[in-house]
Amino acid sequence: MKWKGLLASLLAAAVVLLPLSSAVPADAAAGASSPGAVTILLDGYPLPFPVAPVEIRGTTLVPFRAIAEALGIQVQYDGAAKRITAVKQEGSGSRKVVLTVGSKQALVDGKVVALPLAPSLISGTTMIPLSFFSQQFGASVSWTQSTRTVSIASPPKDLYTLAFYALSSYDEIRYLPSFDEVSFGWSRIDRTGEFTTSGAEYNWPLAAGATTPESIVQGAAAGGTLPSLMVYSVDGQNELTRNLEDPALQSRTIQAMVDTAVRKGFGGITLDLEGLGLSGDIAKARTDYNAFVKALSGKAKAAGLQLTIVVHPLNSAYSGYDYKTLAQLADQLVLMAYNYSSTKAPEPLAKVDEAIRLALKQVPKEKLLLGISSNSEDSTSIGVKVGLAKRYGLKGIALWRMGLLQADWTALSKTVVWKAQ
Repeated sequence: MKWKGLLASLLAAAVVLLPLSSAVPADAAAGASSPGAVTILLDGYPLPFPVAPVEIRGTTLVPFRAIAEALGIQVQYDGAAKRITAVKQEGSGSRKVVLTVGSKQALVDGKVVALPLAPSLISGTTMIPLSFFSQQFGASVSWTQSTRTVSIASPPKDLYTLAFYALSSYDEIRYLPSFDEVSFGWSRIDRTGEFTTSGAEYNWPLAAGATTPESIVQGAAAGGTLPSLMVYSVDGQNELTRNLEDPALQSRTIQAMVDTAVRKGFGGITLDLEGLGLSGDIAKARTDYNAFVKALSGKAKAAGLQLTIVVHPLNSAYSGYDYKTLAQLADQLVLMAYNYSSTKAPEPLAKVDEAIRLALKQVPKEKLLLGISSNSEDSTSIGVKVGLAKRYGLKGIALWRMGLLQADWTALSKTVVWKAQ
């Protein structure tokens, strides 16, 4: 997917939050004043800082590296020259900004740009006027005086987007071209531990005139969207445990998954197996599942199929997944950071944030998709969740599910660059 870059033009001078004053000494801590703590929200969620934002003679200064890295900007600091170099990739090109502590001149792509206030060192951290940052890197900024809050909205980012497609929801076909990948919930492991595309739920849909499941899959692939066959099950009656402990049944199941995916024109398999070991030995279930995924991974790769594993967050009630091993075996992991409560309300941001940080201790960010449930989010909160995926540099997002997204398209379009755009 190609980058569409940052905003079409840089923000005008109107984005300046507070009046800018004259330059201050490099070590400006003595001139700082803070009648009340300044809070900075990035995409609706607080951004932690090594040094708190301060006001110097009416100007808000922020730690440059903290915001830059949260927006995916590469930062280098030359201590001897007191020079900061920041590079932001923009499509096939890049934007380069060079700042020097104590100097009111910056270089932006090699051109001199005047700064209203020189970068300063406060408690060993380089601080710059937030307004300059927003102007050069395309973030929109607003200031709420009553709460002393700076709100930063990052530019739309080209994330990998996966959506789950439920059963025979043929009216959702029009959304397919917008996504990089769609997982079709048309198969499962049944109560006997066998793989199946028939049954009471997660089954192969019936045709609707000229529209067939096969034609949907073929159309998705022709449009550049990877179709993936989702295999679902919960170990409610020990069906998964039975499968993992029976080598012959397990081998038969894996072969059936791969054969079905290849025969039906899928480009991947999404494995969503939940609840393993809840009725017994979690550690054994984790080891058994690793062996299952290893066997599946080998056959999937040989067949040219991408493998996605869906996992519960590590701060949920379930801990039956070995994230590190699964990430090594699979092409990507979907972190289901939702269903933290039984009420239909936006998922708690602190819990989602924690789930991401825990996952990243074991999974490379390039392999992690943040799962977001549209069933619990609203048009505002869904954008905040996407903002967390952007902040941590995750591969992308996985949305449950496609048919629930219509009300959120406007909000999502402000934070994600979609494939079909």
